[in-house]
Amino acid sequence: MAWWYGLLADLVVTVHLAYVAYVLVGQVLIVVAAPFRWQWARNPWFRLTHLLAIAVVAYEALAEIRCPLTIWEYQLRELAGQSFDGSETFVGRLMHDLLFIEGQPEIFFTTLYVAMLLLVVQGLIMYPPRMFRSPLLAGLLTRLLARLLARQRESEGRPSAVASLPAEDAPAGS
Repeated sequence: MAWWYGLLADLVVTVHLAYVAYVLVGQVLIVVAAPFRWQWARNPWFRLTHLLAIAVVAYEALAEIRCPLTIWEYQLRELAGQSFDGSETFVGRLMHDLLFIEGQPEIFFTTLYVAMLLLVVQGLIMYPPRMFRSPLLAGLLTRLLARLLARQRESEGRPSAVASLPAEDAPAGS
C-alpha cells in the first residue's frame, strides 16, 4: 500500500510543476504574442486564470501560508515511507529537482512571486484581454450594469431611465 502513496506523491508534484509551468510559460507566450497581436493570447479565460494562478501563489507567500500541494506531497511521501525530495522514484526526483530550489531564504521566493504577479498585471495593462464574446454573458452583464446604474440614480433622488419608460418601451427582462 505504501507504493500507492508514493505514486500519488509523484502525481501531486507533477501537477505542482504543471501549475508553475502554466504561470511561467504562459507569461512568456503572452510577451511573445503581444507584438504580433496574436488573438489567442488575449483570451479572457486564459488571461484571468493566469492572473489568478500567480495571485494565489503571491498571496500565500505574503501571508506565509505553505503551498497546499507541497503539504500534500510531503504527507503522501511520509505515508509511503519516502523522503520529501522524492529520491526513491525517478519521476519524483526529476519533478522535485525541477520544482524546488534548496538553500534560498523565504524572502527570495516571496520577492520572486510578487515580482511575477506584477509582471502579469503589467501584461494585462499593456496587452489587455479582449472582452468576453458570449452573447448570454454580455446580456447578463448589460442588465446587471443597467440595474446598478438605476439603483444609483434612485439613491441620488433622480428618476431611473428604465423606470421612466412606458411599459411597452421598457427593455425586455427589466
